[in-house]
Amino acid sequence: MAEPDRPFSFRGRSMAARDGETLLAALSRDRLPLLRRSLQYHRPQGPFCGIGHCAGCLVRVNGRPNVRACRHELGPGDVISTENAWPSPDWDLLGAIGILAPRGVDSLHGLRRPAFATPLYQRLVRRLAGTGEPPTEEAARAIAAPALERAAEVVIVGGGDAGRAVATALAARGVRPLVLERTLRSTPIVGADFVPATTAVFLPPPSEAGDPRFTLLAFREPGQGMRVTARSVVLATGGYDSSLLFRGNDRPGVLSADAALSLTSDSRRPPFRRAVLVGGGARAAEVLERCGNDVEAVVAPGEIRPAVVGAANELAIPLYPRSLLLGVRGRRRVRSVQLKSRGGGASTTIGCDAVILAHRRVPHAQLFFQAGASMEWRSDPGAYAPKVRPDGVTSVPGLYAAGSVAGLAARDLAGHAQGIADAIGGNGSSNAPTFAPLLDERPNELLGYYRELLRTRGHGRWTACACVDVLVSEVEKAVRSGYRGIEVIKRYTSLGTGICQGRYCLPDALLVLSLLEDRPPFEVGYITQRPPVVPTPLAALASLPSPSAEVVP
Repeated sequence: MAEPDRPFSFRGRSMAARDGETLLAALSRDRLPLLRRSLQYHRPQGPFCGIGHCAGCLVRVNGRPNVRACRHELGPGDVISTENAWPSPDWDLLGAIGILAPRGVDSLHGLRRPAFATPLYQRLVRRLAGTGEPPTEEAARAIAAPALERAAEVVIVGGGDAGRAVATALAARGVRPLVLERTLRSTPIVGADFVPATTAVFLPPPSEAGDPRFTLLAFREPGQGMRVTARSVVLATGGYDSSLLFRGNDRPGVLSADAALSLTSDSRRPPFRRAVLVGGGARAAEVLERCGNDVEAVVAPGEIRPAVVGAANELAIPLYPRSLLLGVRGRRRVRSVQLKSRGGGASTTIGCDAVILAHRRVPHAQLFFQAGASMEWRSDPGAYAPKVRPDGVTSVPGLYAAGSVAGLAARDLAGHAQGIADAIGGNGSSNAPTFAPLLDERPNELLGYYRELLRTRGHGRWTACACVDVLVSEVEKAVRSGYRGIEVIKRYTSLGTGICQGRYCLPDALLVLSLLEDRPPFEVGYITQRPPVVPTPLAALASLPSPSAEVVP
């Protein structure tokens, strides 16, 4: 492994990174860092997702606020500082709010009396909810980027296995697609225009009465915006590892399998030494293969599959199937976890320094919602996904779904990709049918799990939405007050309105509301997905070209 050769400063301390290493990777060589505090109660928070969607690794870089450490490749001389904590994330005086208001702060109805104290309340709320100071003048100038515009016959959003298979199939038909991939460094695709480190959202999807072309905003951080138009769009956005409700689920050291795998390689040990792995399926097996020597125990809400059992036995890792994860202990980072066998069994405490959530992988379907595609509830994994024909056609003309987001396994990709290419190149996009949602009424495994957890004493103080500090008790109170459905609950409690746009709180909230409202999860609904559905820098929006800007072929 190459020695670190890119010097940078982190909170006044000199450090160094390797070429191509992200800031989060550089800070996580020994253990996951504590980088910020939660918005309302100022609890310690650490990196969770590792793929650029959560708020756990926001820092200030060279005077620019709210930079995701997992998406920033360090340059020589970068100056990094933390935000949203005083004097530091390790010792934040505003963390006393959690002690002074153990049942939560009612920022919607409270903080009104006495009237003379209103200005003080407002200053306090603004300080609690702040995510950093505005950028310096020098940083703002550095963000400026030239306007770009691209036009393509087909745009593929996602350059993983599914996106590459579709691009290859299209190239064989003589169609050169434009592939937009979020990963910072990826291998180009023969026969396609490949743009890495780029995120895309619709601006907006085409309407029946308007221009049949799709318009997307593609941006590269910090502020490179690009307007893209296309006749057809293939979404190969894949899935992501979801969160789980338990005490302290937002503590530094609780991370998704996405983060654990992204921070581990053949030449790099993971940022933990005694992790508890939560999950008993294929994703847990993948984590064991990469990080097994640093896993202390495997815990699963349900059964543990044979592949995981075999891998754990080879490494002499104890297994805890059908167990409730009650919580973690440790104020500023994970020290241990508390388990309890489902059905009223005895509790167990396991010492650890991390909790890896690999129990539930859900489709990355936000762009389908934004495009107005017909969606369906899938009991496994307990989430909404687009209604898709075998050839990838969705209910929106010209919009296709590929890979796991369409419910396809990796072994089916070749035929699936060929079907999409045939549909685009042969029949065209105008014949796409209108689908009615087909709702899966089978019970989700986690429904029974959460039914038991909601009987646990003290569960009301668990965090239901880490981005904006919504507690489970606030969700329960809203339901008792007569509010029903996820959209109404979102408006009442702010759940799902944070930086991740509900990616990590909504999958569990749908199941919990199903239990509280005593109706199937698909009747609970879903929140309105308003553009942009991913965090988008204002600089990228400002850099959008005017209609007269030159189109890059």
